[in-house]
Amino acid sequence: MKKTFIKDLKEKEQVSGAFLVTKKESGVSKSGKPYLNMKIMDSTGECEARVWEAAEEIGRVFQKNDIVSVKGFAVAYQGGLQVNITSVSALPEDAYSIRDFLPASKREPVVMVVELESVINGMTDRHLKALLHSIFSDKDIRDRFMTAPAAKAMHHPYLGGLLEHVLSICGLADKVVGHYKEGINRDLLLTGAILHDIGKIYELSYKRGFDYTDEGRLLGHITIGVELIDERIRLLKDFPRETAVLLKHMLLSHHGHLEFGSPKRPKTIEAIILYYLDDMDAKINAVKTLIDDERDSSNWTPYQRIFERYIFKGEFRPDEAPVGPLEDKRKDEKPGDKAEGVKKDDIPSLF
Repeated sequence: MKKTFIKDLKEKEQVSGAFLVTKKESGVSKSGKPYLNMKIMDSTGECEARVWEAAEEIGRVFQKNDIVSVKGFAVAYQGGLQVNITSVSALPEDAYSIRDFLPASKREPVVMVVELESVINGMTDRHLKALLHSIFSDKDIRDRFMTAPAAKAMHHPYLGGLLEHVLSICGLADKVVGHYKEGINRDLLLTGAILHDIGKIYELSYKRGFDYTDEGRLLGHITIGVELIDERIRLLKDFPRETAVLLKHMLLSHHGHLEFGSPKRPKTIEAIILYYLDDMDAKINAVKTLIDDERDSSNWTPYQRIFERYIFKGEFRPDEAPVGPLEDKRKDEKPGDKAEGVKKDDIPSLF
């Protein structure tokens, strides 16, 4: 059967193809029958799935984070779709590429790296340039930075998402510097933008689905990032201590608030700018992802807990707009009244 992509799922249609298992939990139905509660993923999205028949037997065939061949059918489930799986078989590692099952940036990693190099080479501060060259000349760091998502789920949650997020902030930072002109250290701001999430290359796991590493859960990307920068600075002979302190402050404060995980609140103009740009870029990416979700044809997203609101995602539909005072008045107009226009008393006061 032809491979079914998650973005193309339709109710009552058969589902067949290879998917990444991102969740696998055993359950017992009200009738006492065992079942499997699963999530399956490919490069186009993620979907709930269930195994209702022969759950224990099928469950022995695979584990979470395995790539499996699946057959089943799609059914309506809590306003969306769920795949009821009838058969599963695990695939050997040489039969697939993990990149076919994880979402990825629409931008080519090599192209983004060239853009990053251009940003670094355009700096004038030799100490900051030397630090960045030292970090990204390390092949392991460079490869991880090209591959890592920016987050597990909240924003830029796809391969290459971290690098895409960093380049977006660099572009915004340049616009802010150009707008305010004086009083901002451009190279320090750009270096902070490039390195603020560097710890995520070790905080997150992205080889088999997106999750947190043990190091990530125990230390967090802010601590990991500051330690990485500290190690690299010690390898540079004459790196200014003041610059090191200001740069590390930007990493320590880029979440903006203590309750959001920052050990410090931003106290320099560069740190304040970085916090706001980072927060804005993350939220805009999250909103754009919701708006671009083709699986939901509604004009509004479901309620978004992170924003504490629904998000309007379509074109305004005037035929569905509520009738206001002016519309009520015009319903009672006679054909001859239209030439007289709207009278002053018809216009509701705004004050």
